[in-house]
Amino acid sequence: MEPEDMYVLSGNGTTLSSPSPKPYPHKPPKCSDCAPLFMKAYEKRDAGAVIHSHGIESCLVTMINPMSKEFRITHMEMIKGIKGHGYYDELVVPIIENTAYENELTDSLAKAIDAYPKATAVLVRNHGIYVWGDSWINAKTQAECYHYLFDAAIKLHQLGLDWSTPNHGPTRNFKLGLGSNGNVNTSAKAVTEGSDYGSGLFPRCIVLDIEGTTTPISFVSEVLFPYARDNVGKHLSVTYDTPETQDDIKLLRSQVEDDLKQGVAGAVPIPPGDAGKEEVIAALVANVDAMIKADRKITALKQLQGHIWRTGFESNELEGEVFDDVPEALEKWHSLGTKVYIYSSGSRLAQRLIFGNSNYGDLRKYLSGFFDTAVGNKRETRSYVEITNSLGVDKPSEILFVTDVYQEATAAKAAGLEVVISIRPGNGPLPENHGFKTINSFAEI
Repeated sequence: MEPEDMYVLSGNGTTLSSPSPKPYPHKPPKCSDCAPLFMKAYEKRDAGAVIHSHGIESCLVTMINPMSKEFRITHMEMIKGIKGHGYYDELVVPIIENTAYENELTDSLAKAIDAYPKATAVLVRNHGIYVWGDSWINAKTQAECYHYLFDAAIKLHQLGLDWSTPNHGPTRNFKLGLGSNGNVNTSAKAVTEGSDYGSGLFPRCIVLDIEGTTTPISFVSEVLFPYARDNVGKHLSVTYDTPETQDDIKLLRSQVEDDLKQGVAGAVPIPPGDAGKEEVIAALVANVDAMIKADRKITALKQLQGHIWRTGFESNELEGEVFDDVPEALEKWHSLGTKVYIYSSGSRLAQRLIFGNSNYGDLRKYLSGFFDTAVGNKRETRSYVEITNSLGVDKPSEILFVTDVYQEATAAKAAGLEVVISIRPGNGPLPENHGFKTINSFAEI
């Protein structure tokens, strides 16, 4: 192709110059049917170049789940080649449906560009991809990265691995066998029949509370808290000289000093560091006991409790408890590609201990992350805004939050999340006419 073979268009798409016709057997020149689509990328993204590819990877990757409206992938090195993305980010590429003629795709491509402001590409199902960049070099670089990632996703799918999750673990219902010709036969079914996920109704992310949602309230109040209270003295005595425990003591000292200034009931002075070890531990135990009885959600207490509980789980004195419907639901959501997170007032260490040592084994393989009150109070709307920003979804409504606490549900709803309230044995009463959907089991989600 030579420069004189190119059409030159104005900013509004009118033809400024056309190629001269060539002698037979060449056909008369005709501007690409893709021109209106290219113009949308120039117009809406101020692109310097647009590439349209029929690369087989870009076609096949849209066919794996015929109902999916997006391609999503994370934790792959080549994501770094896509503008505005890094290794840990989730790359999202919208998928639009094909038409008989390419110029008929113009409206749906324009809507996809508007709906996904971070995207630099749009996939067309059973067809190919449009990629744009600041220059032809940038567009070409990104096109190569996209095709690599699509190819990787296809190969991971063939191996029964989930390309959309950070650990790329096995998908559900995966079967691997050896054919008579010695080749590996694989099949992976990532979407369960009858699920809402294929219709686009299933949430992209689910954020779960623990107490009263995944786990009985009684487990925390009658097992974990008493264990920490009964073992704090022993733990401090055995680990007193370790850097970890000295850091715990430093935090507790600071908290108790503030409590004494404010006249908090139960706070007693902690002797200085050069005092006797037993004297210091006795004062620490008295303060911790008072904090636990008052159900205080403070960092100094949660950090120490987490370390005490870790010892209990490691020695098999403690075992996490989840409701019977939780493991099956977590497995199902994981197989559907829905990312599940935990948000609890307990520390992230405590959360990992509960789910890593549960009565159903290690459930952490189904969880994508843990949030505690470092992101904010669970009854404040800004906490859920922060979680939304952290998860990288396009809209807050792509997140479903499940809790048993009305005030938390209200705060999450104000941030734009979808919310359901969990009704479990032992949970507190809800206000009349609270307006939220309720569930008695995760199987109802």
